[in-house]
Amino acid sequence: MKKASSLSELGFDAGDASSGFFRPVADDGGAGVTPTAHRRRLTKVSVIGAGNVGMAIAQTILTRDLADEIALVDALPDKLRGEMLDLQHAAAFLPRTRLVSDTDLAVTRGSDLAIVTAGARQIPGETRLNLLQRNVALFRKIVPAVAEHSPEALLLIVANPVDVLTYVAWKLSGFPASRVIGSGTNLDSSRFRFLLAEHLDVNAQDVQAYMVGEHGDSSVAVWSSVSVAGMPVLKSLQASHRCFDEEALEGIRRSVVDSAYEVISLKGYTSWAIGYSVASLAASLLRDQRRIHPVSVLARGFHGIPDETDVFLSLPARLGRGGVLGVAEMELTEEEAKRLRRSAKTLWENCQQLGL
Repeated sequence: MKKASSLSELGFDAGDASSGFFRPVADDGGAGVTPTAHRRRLTKVSVIGAGNVGMAIAQTILTRDLADEIALVDALPDKLRGEMLDLQHAAAFLPRTRLVSDTDLAVTRGSDLAIVTAGARQIPGETRLNLLQRNVALFRKIVPAVAEHSPEALLLIVANPVDVLTYVAWKLSGFPASRVIGSGTNLDSSRFRFLLAEHLDVNAQDVQAYMVGEHGDSSVAVWSSVSVAGMPVLKSLQASHRCFDEEALEGIRRSVVDSAYEVISLKGYTSWAIGYSVASLAASLLRDQRRIHPVSVLARGFHGIPDETDVFLSLPARLGRGGVLGVAEMELTEEEAKRLRRSAKTLWENCQQLGL
């Protein structure tokens, strides 16, 4: 395990280095005593995969002070240590967080939240589902080891195709479905809200809008529930803009889906937005905030999805320290529900090919 760098690595004997700076508080008898160790349970987050996405997530979690310890895991030892050192060197500007790294998944032991970003990078023009076979083999190495070292952890999957890989992680971990979550359409919904907010000239945080279903080509924009300040938006837009017909709505949905592909084509990868998205999920989970996020969950039985279908896809879910605390029963139009079932069918067909 690579521990935090210190002067001891440069040949200085650490000993009780702090003794020259701090004196113990005296007890009632006036004698110096050693303070009792603080017994607050520390929070540990592990990020498996120290690529652009993984480091954006780690950096955002660090700056938001969501963990007492962050463990980084990657297959490339030099890059991994370089990333850890780069963050450690900012210690004077950040909350006090212990950073450790290793190529061995044992470094994740005792995690409260394990975030898996490791996987083959999506290339321009490649759909998320095309990544499937390249990533399943990797998950067979990662997930059982993480589950062994942290049997009580929450497992948050970010690697793509996220819905199918969340199903894979659920099967390989043996965890209950409530503790296996995919980042899903949390970011897609943010992109959707951004586009609407720009058009309406309001803050995106004041727009309530969800993308559900697959994090990918068959995602569903839930236009029927879009609102700003509690006011329905779709009827207003259609009344004031003749162009807001079905074709226009599909064009906006397509723009949201293609957003990631555009970023990838321009800079080679996505990082910052997914970093903020996953950090928001981590905050809701670790701080038991009970916030609603559209994330990939076990969706059987919802909106006509067959009970025998163990498919994971995004639905608005209440997240807390126990993981998925419940899934909102959205009121969908028949067309929206039909598209959601179609999305589920596409994903389930992929899952069935895996033989898990």
